[in-house]
Parts: sequence; structure tokens; C-alpha cells
Amino acid sequence: MKDGYTLVQILLHWLIAVLVPMQYLTGGSIERTHHAVHMGLAPDRWDILQHSVHIYTGLAIGALMAIRLLVRLISGANHLRGNVGLRTAARVLHHGFYAAIIGQATLGFVASYLWYGVAPYHVIGSWIILAMLFLHVSAAA
Repeated sequence: MKDGYTLVQILLHWLIAVLVPMQYLTGGSIERTHHAVHMGLAPDRWDILQHSVHIYTGLAIGALMAIRLLVRLISGANHLRGNVGLRTAARVLHHGFYAAIIGQATLGFVASYLWYGVAPYHVIGSWIILAMLFLHVSAAA
């Protein structure tokens, strides 16, 4: 297998990397919208827009991450050189990203359309992914 990532893998990585921050910027609208509805008030229009952006962007991220996983299974993974411990840590983190982001999209879907009771786990997942992103960016730097 050749070293490096395919163009498709790189494009999917950066597309997801651009979409993920949008989730953190729009996530607060979910609570505000639901709170207003439960209080018998009309939610703010801006919150309704952000709510929709959050849901549909999350679904897109989940689908893109699933495609990225399929591409990785077909194309293979990048073979890192260097310290075996760092290579192992990178592999664990990458596998964790697939599990966490696909799981997060799934929890968001369930919370939005099936059972809102999983929403606290979706919030916990966002903090886990944020910590993983910190590790990923730190290692890349």
C-alpha cells in the first residue's frame, strides 16, 4: 500500500473539518428552541434556522463520515513512520473519530426524530469529540 492519503480521503477530511465547527456554533439553538416551545412561546426565528442547520449539517457529517470509513476500508490507511507508540495512538484516535462522529450523528438523529431522552448523551459526545479534536490538532501541529 502506498504512503499518504487519497485525494478523496483528503477532501472528505477537510469537508468534515469545515462542517464540525458549525455544529458547535448552532448547538445552543436546540435547547433554546425546545425551551421556548415547552414554555408555550414561539421560538426565535434565528434559533429555528440554527436548529435546522444543526440537524441537517449533523446528518451530512454522519453520512460523510460513513463514506469516509468506506473509502478508508477500500483504499486503506496511511502508513505512518516513526515511533510505534505514536503510530498506535494515531490509529486509536482515528478509529475513535469514526466511532464518535458516526455515533454522535446517530444520537442526534435519534434525539431529533425518535426519542429526545438520548439528548444528554449527544451533549456528552460533543465534549468527547472536542477533546479528540484538541488531541488531533495538537498532534498535527
